[in-house]
Amino acid sequence: MSYTTRVVGQPNTLDYRVFIEKDGKAISPFHDIPLFADEANGIYNMVVEIPRWTNAKMEISKEDALNPIKQDTKKGKLRYVRNAFPHHGYIWNYGALPRTWEDPNQTNSDTKCVGDNDPIDVCEIGEAIGYTGQVKQVKVLGVMALIDEGETDWKIMAIDVNDPLASKMNDVDDIERYMPGLLHATNEWFRIYKIPDGKPENQFAFGGVAKKKTYAVDVVKETAEAWSDLISGKSDADKIELTNTSLNNTHTVSEAVADEITAGGVKKEAPHIDQTLHKWFFISGSKI
Repeated sequence: MSYTTRVVGQPNTLDYRVFIEKDGKAISPFHDIPLFADEANGIYNMVVEIPRWTNAKMEISKEDALNPIKQDTKKGKLRYVRNAFPHHGYIWNYGALPRTWEDPNQTNSDTKCVGDNDPIDVCEIGEAIGYTGQVKQVKVLGVMALIDEGETDWKIMAIDVNDPLASKMNDVDDIERYMPGLLHATNEWFRIYKIPDGKPENQFAFGGVAKKKTYAVDVVKETAEAWSDLISGKSDADKIELTNTSLNNTHTVSEAVADEITAGGVKKEAPHIDQTLHKWFFISGSKI
């Protein structure tokens, strides 16, 4: 399937939104895009929220109609990740798998923590830099289990099927074989990235070791089943917006809602962005 983006507002402003379109109509990247691009061959759709090397913390909005991608905020201010040496911004294309949900009411038997109430996160490690709102087709290679403020925050490791290395990479061990150091860097990045903002070091389940593909696929299946319960009304949605344009067996389907989305266009980035975003933070005690 072919997807396009519709940009509303200026980047680096509170009004900035990136909607996903199919056939010129806005859809929900959370609910309308299928999890699988090719289920028989284990190829998934991934929605890119944050392109590699960038700092703005973009994410699929659970609370807005049709779940556009917007920049996260804290205390009314836009959120950016700091550059924790030797990293710059996000070190992979970062995004989520559609039609997945980490249920905050369910405790995982292995991590002993509840889900983080978001679609499952993906670190796409291919060489091409993506763009916000891009829908990539990826192979799942493994998974890490970040424990973030008492919640399980799975990090799927995946690679774009069009990457030159994709045919050679089929499991988590292949990441170290063909991209030596990346798993270590991924672990370090997640452990220390909040420290410049005054927060403690994050922790991992499984001693920080990335689990293999078979385990990762089971995690994705579990979160896909949780999403199915969410969209069907079996689980409490709380403030999550469930409106979609294609799931005719749900009570939240509405093709008309797409017509309410304001037409937009790419605009010049807002001026006067905090220049401290270019600063490198040197974290004492980082594990090498």
